[in-house]
Amino acid sequence: MMVVCVGIQCIVAGTLLSVLDRMHRRQLVRPTIISATLLLSVVMLIMMVGNLLQMALWARMFVARGEFTVYAAAFYHSVVNFSTLGYGDLVMSEENRLLGALEAANGILMFGLTTSVLFMVLHAIMRRAWDERPGQAA
Repeated sequence: MMVVCVGIQCIVAGTLLSVLDRMHRRQLVRPTIISATLLLSVVMLIMMVGNLLQMALWARMFVARGEFTVYAAAFYHSVVNFSTLGYGDLVMSEENRLLGALEAANGILMFGLTTSVLFMVLHAIMRRAWDERPGQAA
């Protein structure tokens, strides 16, 4: 499941960065506060969709293993695990307990990947803003 999650997040990130690169080459992205805010918000939401998809897959696995009978409870538990929040109000059986810890490890890595993509986008925006300053060589 962890390999599947890495694959999902890499596909989301790679596709997103490819689209952003094309937009940058066509000079469709302007280094203004409003455009930077909008762009970072869209990137964050798209990456979060990738994270939510992974949480949903973990929840589906929990149901398939018989840990939960209701998908909503499994999804809630998955979100708590994936985000490393760990409320502890829903506890898995001893047999499947390790899956929760593995999902938490997976989640922290995937949120780290999400953060790194946001940083890359912000860095590209800032670099372009610096390059376009008056008196700067292009």
